[in-house]
Amino acid sequence: MKKSILFLFILASASVFSQNSDYKVSSYLAEGTKAPNTHYIGEAWLNAIIHNDDELGYNITKATFKANSTLDWHKHGSAQVLIIVSGEAYYQERGNEPVILKKGDIIKCEKDIEHWHSSTKLSDVTYLALYGGGQPTTWTEVVTQKYYDKVAEKL
Repeated sequence: MKKSILFLFILASASVFSQNSDYKVSSYLAEGTKAPNTHYIGEAWLNAIIHNDDELGYNITKATFKANSTLDWHKHGSAQVLIIVSGEAYYQERGNEPVILKKGDIIKCEKDIEHWHSSTKLSDVTYLALYGGGQPTTWTEVVTQKYYDKVAEKL
């Protein structure tokens, strides 16, 4: 019995060390780091999955916003795609009515279109944001708690 346990231990150890460590593996499931409280109300965590990769030319960021949290109005120098992974979000482009996005929804915001997005009043949201590399976000206007509350009432 002792020999069997020793053999299994050696086999397990060998399989761990035989893994190729040349690969860089990360996970979009990691929570990320708490975002500094700028350009939004509430609580947010960001996980820069792919960031400033010159070869790919785009970024992928996982963002998690606690309920009742919102980003300010902003725009990007490239198109942005949001993939809702869990929860619910509010989304609005300047000049259009706000909508609710739910788990599984995907929305594309065109380059230089002013917009904002957030968790809903009662639900956290986690989304993947895909956008061009090297293009900074331009923050244009604060989304006030009063405005956010009006959107929540409407939807």
